[in-house]
Amino acid sequence: MRKKIKAGVVQFDIKNGQIETNLNTVFGYLEKLASQDVSLAVLPEMFSCSFDNENLSRHSKKTDKVVEELSFFAEKKKIAIVGTLPEKKANKIYNTMVFIDVDGKVKGVYRKLHLFRLTGENLYYTAGDKIVTIDSSFGKIGLMTCYDLRFPELARSLFLQGAQMIVVSAQWPESRKEHWKTLVTARSVENQLFMVCSNRTGSDELLHFPGMSMIVDPMGNVLADAGCDETSVFAKIDYGLVKTARALIPCMTDRRPEIYG
Repeated sequence: MRKKIKAGVVQFDIKNGQIETNLNTVFGYLEKLASQDVSLAVLPEMFSCSFDNENLSRHSKKTDKVVEELSFFAEKKKIAIVGTLPEKKANKIYNTMVFIDVDGKVKGVYRKLHLFRLTGENLYYTAGDKIVTIDSSFGKIGLMTCYDLRFPELARSLFLQGAQMIVVSAQWPESRKEHWKTLVTARSVENQLFMVCSNRTGSDELLHFPGMSMIVDPMGNVLADAGCDETSVFAKIDYGLVKTARALIPCMTDRRPEIYG
């Protein structure tokens, strides 16, 4: 495990159903981050096709090929890549996060636990049933997707499983951008870990998206904020800060699970 790395986030206006166009954008930003010696890149939620829900079955057939292309790039450039795509399994569609490590291998997948009813996700997708942490080249990392941020139980479970970082892919809307900032920071502070969070920009038929991808340290300090435009940003991650934060305020030691679970 490397104690110091550079982690990056990518944000862009995902074109509904246009996989090749979106991948061209993704690889452009990944090339840029790799040239800056970034070791981990987080992409927005449903980065390949967005929520083109009526055509998910067709789009999901291309997901294996998309992952294959990303895996080849990851191994070649020695950069881990994370993001969510549509996955079809046993005639069910999942919003699935894939973590590809620097060796090009898929180290873990996470199916979104909390489906956002306000936009009808529950009508098209099946909710996952597992909390996922992975043992990556950069230590133990927890996986979360968008609406998951509103459920502190999930982040705390990842903390209890030893996560030193949580990565988040999102399509979080402009109308609730203050919630985004607050929740990302809160999850970092209460669990004393790094949050590396990618959110999209642009608009779809109903919503506008503010970007505001963020990297936050275990004390809640914002190390990188991508603003509102299409871009990529990165920050230096020093895992020593996790140990320092947890020693300074020993939340793990002082928990009372016998009282509240």
